[in-house]
This record gives sequence, C-alpha cells and structure tokens, in this order.
Amino acid sequence: MKFPRYFAFVVTGWFLSFAASIAEVTLPHVFSDHMVLQQGADVPVWGSASPGEKITVGFAGQNATATADADGKWSAKLVSLKASVEGRELTVTGTNTISFKDVLVGEVWLASGQSNMDFTLARTPKYYFAGAANEAEEVKNANYPQIRMFTGQWAKSATPQADIEGQWKVCTPENSREFSAVGYFFARELFKSLKVPVGIITETFGASTAESWIRREALAADPKLKPMLDAFDAKMAAFPADSRATLKQSRAAAQARLEDAEKQDYAAWRANPDVSPNTPQPTGGGRAAGPADPEQDQHNPTVMFGGMIAPVVPYAIKGVIWYQGESIAGGVQGGVALYPHVMATLVGDWRKLWKNDNLPFYVVQLAALGSGNSNSPEVREAQAAILELPHTGMACSIDIADATNVHPKDKQDVGYRLMCIALNDAYGQNIECYGPTYQSMEAKDGKIVLHFSHLGGGLTAKGGDLQWFTIAGADGKFVPAQAVIDKDTVVVSSPDVTAPANARYAWDKYPLGVNFYNGYGFPAPPFRTDKK
Repeated sequence: MKFPRYFAFVVTGWFLSFAASIAEVTLPHVFSDHMVLQQGADVPVWGSASPGEKITVGFAGQNATATADADGKWSAKLVSLKASVEGRELTVTGTNTISFKDVLVGEVWLASGQSNMDFTLARTPKYYFAGAANEAEEVKNANYPQIRMFTGQWAKSATPQADIEGQWKVCTPENSREFSAVGYFFARELFKSLKVPVGIITETFGASTAESWIRREALAADPKLKPMLDAFDAKMAAFPADSRATLKQSRAAAQARLEDAEKQDYAAWRANPDVSPNTPQPTGGGRAAGPADPEQDQHNPTVMFGGMIAPVVPYAIKGVIWYQGESIAGGVQGGVALYPHVMATLVGDWRKLWKNDNLPFYVVQLAALGSGNSNSPEVREAQAAILELPHTGMACSIDIADATNVHPKDKQDVGYRLMCIALNDAYGQNIECYGPTYQSMEAKDGKIVLHFSHLGGGLTAKGGDLQWFTIAGADGKFVPAQAVIDKDTVVVSSPDVTAPANARYAWDKYPLGVNFYNGYGFPAPPFRTDKK
C-alpha cells in the first residue's frame, strides 16, 4: 500500500514536533563538576524535564527518583550522605544522562552579604583593589583540593530566578585568587578543624541592603517592611518597561568600557605594585553607570534575593555566614533603628526556605572606620541584636581597623572568628568563640563595676592600660575614663564624674587602639550601659 507523498511530510513534521516537545533533563548551575554535598542531611537535587518524565539521581550507592510535574519541574532527594574525600560521579538520568564528576561530601556553607564578603583573596581584573593581607603568600599556600567554592555571578531580579551562572572550583593557588577572601579563610580553618571537605556557595553583591536579600512574600506579610516593598513597586510601575531592553544594552556597553579600564589598571599594577588605580573603587557591585532602573538597584527590596538566592534554594547547606551592614537605607532614625527587625526577618525567612528552624546564621560586626557614617557604633549595636535569635553568632572585628578603607584587608581574623563560632554552635565543640561580652553594671563608691561573660582565660589589656572606656553621670555627658581590670570585672572611674550612672566602651566610629580582650585573644565588642 502506497501513501501519498504529503503523508510522509505530515508524519515527519509530527515526529519532529514530538521530538522537540521532549525536553532534555537540565539542572541549575549550582550543580557542576567538583561540587560539595552536605553530609548527614537530606540533599535535594532538582531541575527541569518534560512533564511526566521519570528522573533518577544516582550517587554513592543511592538511587533517588522523581517525576517531573506539569510545569516540567522535578526534585529528588539523596539522604544521609557520609563525608568523603573521594571524588565520585553523580548521575542524573531521564531521556538523557548528565554526569557530574569529582563530587565530594562534607560541610557546605552559604556566604552572603555585600562587598566585604565579595572581595577576593587576591587582586583580580574584577577587583583589582581587593586582596587580603599578605596576599601573595596566602595565594601561594592556597592549595586545598578538598575545599571548593561556587561563586554566583552578579544578578538582580524583582522576581525569583531559577538559575544563576557559576561553577564549583577546586581550591588551587590559581583558582583561589577569585575566591571570597572571608569565605576562603572560613573554609580553610573549618577544614583544618573538621578534616572533611568544605564547600562555600558565595552569593554576594556590593553595597546591597539587607532587605534586598529577602523574598517578596516575607516583606509583604510584615507591616513594618511592607512600606519599603510598596515604594519599590511604585518605582517599578513608574519605570518605562519598554525601555528596559535599551537600558540593558547601554549598561552592558558601559560595563564593558569600565571592565576594559579595570583590566588596564590591573595590568599596570601587576607590572608595578606601587601604581595607583585610575578608575574609582566601585561601591555598587555592578558598577556601570546608567539610568535608574529600580530592578537594578541593590538598595531596593527583594532584588538580590530574586537574582542570587532563589536560584540556590534549597541546595543543602549547614549554615550561613553574612557580612553586611555598611549599606543601610534610611539613616540612624529610620534604617538603623529598623535594621534588627530586617535581619530577624531575613534569618527567619531563609530558615523557612531551607526548612530548618535552627539553620546557623553568623554575622560579622563592622570594623572600625574613620570616615563616613556606615560603621557607626549605632550600626554595630543594631548588628548585635541578631544574637537574640537562637543559633546566631557575631564575629567582632572592631580591632581590625583601616581609617579610610571600608574594606579592611585583614580577612584572616574574620574567617577564623566565624569558624570558631561555627565549631561552638553548629558542631557542638563547646569552645570559646567570643571576647568579653557586657552583662551588667553596678555603681558604687563613685565608680562603675562592669561584669562580663566569655571571660575565656581571663580579661586582658593588650599593650598597656585599657583604652576607650568612657563614663557619665545622670547628665549623660560622657568623658574619658580610667578603666582597670579587677579579676573578672572592669572598674571604670573619672575624677570629673563623682556620681557615675553609665559607661561605654569603644563607642566611636574609629576607636583606634582598642585593646580589651580575653585570654583566648577575642576582642570585646563595643557596648553601652545606657542603651534604651
């Protein structure tokens, strides 16, 4: 029986159409060669495929299955993986098979925040003004193949995105140059302590506010935060949407010109380390100037969540390290006063997203800074409010000072202090991880006696007498005070204040010479007894 010629064309066309409708299995970029999976926990593996397609994920003797839903989304789950330094293969099979090689199992942490978390271990064309202290030596020694880092490419979006560009990289001297410095030092110290692989997922953006990292639903449900979301929506509504493509092109061109200038500066610096850069230090992450598209402003709510956090939820992690606070919109009366609530909302919402009410969340309290208003004592006090939440921690960096640089080079101490908090809280090792922390005071005999927790081998004053203590009477006029360690207390007094009412420590933007520590070398965070 012969069929008409047109029938062959119809059958061929139907076959091609049917084949095109069968979507290959895909996964977001956070799954790649060299990745680290979290030990001892459920490990989601997810992606897209044709609706109804059966998916099998194979790893370490486990086979987890899933079926793509009507939207083509699927998620399978590996369970209770054991730590392993062996680089093994993870396969995902549907109509096609994807293989990820050199996959380790250990501890995975998310590193997020703004530029101080983003800044790289070494100077690079992207960050030619970055680099940690003792950069050359640190890079030379950064040979830890069991440490890996995924760095998400900068992205902002008012709506949650399914993917973000990036890939896992093994820690070698060459690769480490572009690692988050804080993330690297945290991972290095954690690896040395736990002796298991460590993976860091870095999702950061310069000058971003805390609210930019919170999802829309959490902001909308909070009466205190909804006004900032409403203001953002009004900006979006007023912005000419049809011009977005044109603006994207102009921003891309401006970005390319800036990157060329940066590369030239970087090359000049490599040839002569004493040369000064010609292009200004960026403060906004994306850096290229252009029209004010509200979706591309990292100070606006939810845009960093949509672009950079949504794509990596729910990749299995142990916890979060966070370095942010230099950018707080609204000033002291507005933004700083609201900041503790913003951060509590962020922590609570991320814990919901990762389905872990006790997800560890550790922040870095801002360092001393002689210029600007970002690193004020009020901001540091607002940051410390996070400690009211369970399984949070704060690495004090008040003693890491650079009078004119909001990006201090000493990222080693920051990473180490965060790691100690993790060992104590997340890993239950019951070690000291904080400096002397103010607990209470009593006024007697014309002096104020201050009591502390976290004595850690005893209170100490490095390099001489205690500095940066002040005292005031009922009038609230603080004057420099004499401070003396008396066993587990500090006694503060001044001949100018005969009836003292309150005391403060390091209550200044740039308290150069702070020297109050405990015996384990952790600095005391700033405090005031007159906090309302």
